[in-house]
Amino acid sequence: MVDSDPSLEAVDTAISEPEIKPHLILALDYGVKKMGMALGNTVTETARAFDILAMNNGQPDWDNLLGIIKVWGVTQVLVGLPLNMDGSSSMLSKRAHKFARRLAHRLMEQRLPAKVTLCDERLTSMAAREIAWENGWIRNERDPIDDISACILLSTYFIDPNSSMAISAIKPD
Repeated sequence: MVDSDPSLEAVDTAISEPEIKPHLILALDYGVKKMGMALGNTVTETARAFDILAMNNGQPDWDNLLGIIKVWGVTQVLVGLPLNMDGSSSMLSKRAHKFARRLAHRLMEQRLPAKVTLCDERLTSMAAREIAWENGWIRNERDPIDDISACILLSTYFIDPNSSMAISAIKPD
């Protein structure tokens, strides 16, 4: 009988592949009346529509939103920033930025370890509507596509993670 050398077991463990920890990302297509949500993970880099939250003049049910982040173990929240086509701020982009700041503050208060970043969402709604029409997911122009827009936002982020920016990178007006 040969005894195994414990020091060799430590070497085997150190040489093995590092564990890839998947992170769950929640993308939010911010709106004054409703907010689309999509979930994706950093391992498969895929996004899926999750839900559409009702908003009260740009404010969500904070307990519900924070509960979703906590229950799902979200580590990053990507908030869509609806800029004008020339890249300038719009009234809605200012509100989205303010929402992202409030969300980051509430996450900190709840000691939830999710970071909040912003991502340019120009044309996501137009692309979402086109995809939804082509796939028969909607039958009317007014049917909601906000969750699909959030999917496109998240997919764009997975293609280029540098497309997101810290909340502090944008100066409030």
